[in-house]
Amino acid sequence: MKYAVGIDIGGTNTRVALYDEKLQLIERVQFPTNSEDPEITLERINNAINVFDKDIVGIGVSCPGPLDLINGMVLNPPNLSGGWTNYPIVKRFKEITGIPTFLENDANLAALAEAMVGQGKGLRYVQFLTISTGIGSGLIINKEIFRGAHGYANEIANMIMWKEGPAHGKLSPGAIEGIASGTAITNRAKSAGMDIEHAGEVNDLAISGNAIAQEIMDDAKEYLANTLAAIFAVVNPEIIILGGSVALKIDGFVEEVEKRAKQKVYMGLENYVRVVKSNLDEDSGLIGAACLVFNNA
Repeated sequence: MKYAVGIDIGGTNTRVALYDEKLQLIERVQFPTNSEDPEITLERINNAINVFDKDIVGIGVSCPGPLDLINGMVLNPPNLSGGWTNYPIVKRFKEITGIPTFLENDANLAALAEAMVGQGKGLRYVQFLTISTGIGSGLIINKEIFRGAHGYANEIANMIMWKEGPAHGKLSPGAIEGIASGTAITNRAKSAGMDIEHAGEVNDLAISGNAIAQEIMDDAKEYLANTLAAIFAVVNPEIIILGGSVALKIDGFVEEVEKRAKQKVYMGLENYVRVVKSNLDEDSGLIGAACLVFNNA
């Protein structure tokens, strides 16, 4: 039996898992990501891999974009900084572990997992978006990741949807991540004086009648629906799968976004717009990373 290591490096936590060829989870560990120094995080990953002690054919690394997939580098992801900027992660993994390493955008790998074992299983054109701390996206065509001409396809976080809209980190004002991500929803609410910690609390205030919270949640749903309608017009996927904490934990969010998206496509095409919640947990990136290894090793 051959094995693959899937690694999901997030802005908060890093997860490392061992999978067999049937994509069965064998072992899994999790620890905080050092968001400033990648070498510390890689050392802990290597320690975990050494404990696995199996015939590992490759390492799949899921990391937030933007990435330079041709040269195997992390560029400047919004939730990682310091030494992570322009970091040659594939080269360093090979130097440290001696194992073939494959890098991919975290949303692309989550999308691959959805197409292989999730809501998109058996479908040819699978679009995935994660609506969480940030917003990421991936498109799978015939079980292959669509990367575009330079590897930057589906980097939609900076898609400008709102003229002179909210500013958000390194992104341009009015970017969809600055409107509909959990971080954006929370920041807008805090700026309006609300004592909240996460997007779910903003939604609770909206339900209770807070007019500003209602406006923030309405903006998130409306502009996200615009984004999905645009994706549908360009890509025409069989399914659009939404994952991430905002999509999965806020009751009715996905259903409302689907309803709005259906109203924004050509008349007669609304029945083809299918937007569903992911049925995979937070480990979808790990599963996708293992798929990447077995597809390439």
